[in-house]
Amino acid sequence: MAAPDIAPLDQTKLRENAYFALRDAFTRGAFAPGDVLTLRDLAAKLGVSMTPVREAVRRLVAEGALVDTPSRKLMVPEFDQRRASDLLVARLAMEALALDQAMDRMSPDDVEALRQVLDGVPESPGAMPDLVTNHEFHFTLYRIGGSEVLLPIVEALWLQYGAYLNLIVMKPEASTIPEHVHHFELLDALGAGDRDAAHAALRADINRSFTFLMS
Repeated sequence: MAAPDIAPLDQTKLRENAYFALRDAFTRGAFAPGDVLTLRDLAAKLGVSMTPVREAVRRLVAEGALVDTPSRKLMVPEFDQRRASDLLVARLAMEALALDQAMDRMSPDDVEALRQVLDGVPESPGAMPDLVTNHEFHFTLYRIGGSEVLLPIVEALWLQYGAYLNLIVMKPEASTIPEHVHHFELLDALGAGDRDAAHAALRADINRSFTFLMS
């Protein structure tokens, strides 16, 4: 297993920052299904004591990103076909709602902010999947809606799906097509105010990742 990329923490607000740093790592696919983690290793990566990490891990267990096994080992849940199918259905439904809310409130400045996220991204096959830009684009879009109810639900779904992203990155076919093609389609639809085209691009983007996962 490659060492996960987790940035050391600022020493202020350690409890909160430890949780958000680990949540971000899980969401971006830093850990794979079946990975076994220890508090000591996580604390060393974050540059903090085990106390704030222990509290962060408790939250991640409650949210389904980690499993506290009977042997007291912390494990990323194994891949499960049924769970993956449920996540697909849930993401399609919740992110469609988030897209509608965003389009209801979207301004030209918001469209430009989304364009800047994709600015300079190469659209050529052969590159490794760009999970950071992928996450930034989607959540820059969903935050435009401003929902304090819907956004945490979408974040929780991405948290559970994050380990599956790690599996997708390992598949050779993941690097054979332009990764952001549906993001650019979605951006064009948002600029034109075309709701149907925007939904079609979002569905294509979500479905494609699950196709890689469950093939």
